[in-house]
Amino acid sequence: MSRGPRRNRPRSRPASSRPSRAGERHEVVCGPVAHGGHVVARAEDGVVLFVRHALPDERVVALVTEGSEGDRFLRADAVQVLDGSVHRVPPPCPYAGPDACGGCDFQHADPAYQRELKTTVVREQLQRLAGLESEVVVEEVDPLLGWRTRMQYVDVPGGGQGLHKHRSHDVVEVETCLIDAGLPASGHEQVGPHVFAVEPDGFWQPHVAAPQVLVDTVREMARPQPGESALDLYAGVGLFGAFLADDVGPAGWVTGVEGDAAASAHAAENTRAEAVHADVQRWLEGPDSPRHVDLVVLDPPRTGAKQRVVEGIVGRTPRAVVYVACDPAALARDVALFAERGYGLVALRAFDLFPMTHHVECVALLEHVTDQ
Repeated sequence: MSRGPRRNRPRSRPASSRPSRAGERHEVVCGPVAHGGHVVARAEDGVVLFVRHALPDERVVALVTEGSEGDRFLRADAVQVLDGSVHRVPPPCPYAGPDACGGCDFQHADPAYQRELKTTVVREQLQRLAGLESEVVVEEVDPLLGWRTRMQYVDVPGGGQGLHKHRSHDVVEVETCLIDAGLPASGHEQVGPHVFAVEPDGFWQPHVAAPQVLVDTVREMARPQPGESALDLYAGVGLFGAFLADDVGPAGWVTGVEGDAAASAHAAENTRAEAVHADVQRWLEGPDSPRHVDLVVLDPPRTGAKQRVVEGIVGRTPRAVVYVACDPAALARDVALFAERGYGLVALRAFDLFPMTHHVECVALLEHVTDQ
C-alpha cells in the first residue's frame, strides 16, 4: 500500500542546541508530590518544574538546575522557603539540601509526613499505571537513621570521603553520613536461623531490618505448605529461597534463579534450594524450567520484571505470586501485565525501608482471578 508523499514535519532541536534555563529563579507555589523525590510546580510561563527540597503547598523560590527551552519540564531546587509547611523540620544532616549531598530527598520533612508522601506516590502509581485504587499505607520501620548496611563513598584528596550530589559526578566531602549503619563488611549476614554468605560489595537488602521484615511478609502472603513447589526469581544469595525451602520441607522443592554468578554461587551454599545461575527471562523460556509450580516469589531489579517474565510466570499457573518491589512505578506496570493475564492484586503492603529518601519497598500478592 502506498504511503503517499512524505510531509515535512517540524523537529525540535536537541537540548544541547537550545538555550539552557539553568540558573533561572521562579517564585512558585508547590503542588503534589511526584515519584522521584520532588514536588510539582509551574513557572510563570506555565512550564512544569520538578522541585527538590520542597513540600506540597509551600511557597518557595525555585532555582532551575537542569533543562532547556522547549523541554516538557525543568528540574529545580527550592533555595528559599517563603511560606513553609507545618511538616517541615530542620534536616538532621548538615550535608542535606540544595547543591549538597544527593543521597536523601526528604530530610526536611518530619518522618510521619515522609511516609504520607510515599503513600501518596504508591497509590498514585497504582491508579495511573494499573487502574487500581488502593488503601495501602507505608509502614514505619526502625531505625530511621543509621539504617543503611551498604554505602559507597568516594575517596577525596587528603584521605577523606565524599558522596555525590544529585544527578551529578560532583562530590561533597562528608565527615559522617547519618543514614550509614557503619557495619563492618564481614561477608556474612544472619536472618533468623540462617546465615548468608554475601559479597562485601554485593547486593543485600540495604535497611538493617529489611531482611526479616520482608521474609516475614513474603511467607505470610505466600503461605507455603509442605510438599509444594516454588520458584525464587532474582534470588540473590537465597534470602527468600532459604525460608521457602524450610516451609515446603523435604517433600517439596524450591529453585532459585539469579543472573549474578557470585550471588548464585553463594545461594548454593546458603540454602537447600536448587541454585541456578541464569538470566531469569531466558531460563523461564528455556527447556530446563518446570512447567508448573505452586508458588513464585520474585524480587526483580528497579526496572521491574516486564512482559516476558510475567508471561513466563503466569504460564506455570502458580496459585500465588509474591512480588517484592523497590520501585512503585515498575510494580504498577507489572501488576497491570499480570491483570491482563488473569492474576489480580489481592494484597499489598508497603514499608519505609529507605527513610529520608523517596524510595519505598512494596510486597504484593497476586492470585488467579476466576469468574465465579
